[in-house]
Amino acid sequence: MRVRTATSDDVSLIFSFIKKKAEFDRNIGAFSGVLQASEEKIRKTLFGTIPFSYVLFAEIAEREIGFALYGFRYSSFTGQPSIWLDDLYVNEERRSQGAGTALMSYLAEIAKQNDCTYIAWNADARNTRGLSFYHRLGAEITEHKGNRCFLRWTP
Repeated sequence: MRVRTATSDDVSLIFSFIKKKAEFDRNIGAFSGVLQASEEKIRKTLFGTIPFSYVLFAEIAEREIGFALYGFRYSSFTGQPSIWLDDLYVNEERRSQGAGTALMSYLAEIAKQNDCTYIAWNADARNTRGLSFYHRLGAEITEHKGNRCFLRWTP
């Protein structure tokens, strides 16, 4: 298992994972909208002058099997950044083989290197397998609104 940072050559691959994640969310009832992302938007916002988010890929035998899309936030009160994890997705046939753990471990290292206070994200309450994975990592649900669970992890 290897984790790598996405490059501008990965725009199509990033978009394919975003579509897979949207379909997963649609299947559990967490997303019913229209996907508005496009390769052009991804190229502009992730690989433009100011990158607004970053992507990591988990690979086995040089084949991408999962991704994490994240960005930094900043708290003026603490004077430190945190990380917002927007998407974590592993291909269905590759789940429970360490890709999610590898991505989260790599993200934890990024958080430590950048003096981040924590990593935060949300997950749908119907994603019980995902919530169980996050619990095993040590993440805590800080808030629960309807089907939305807000999580925080201090690696």
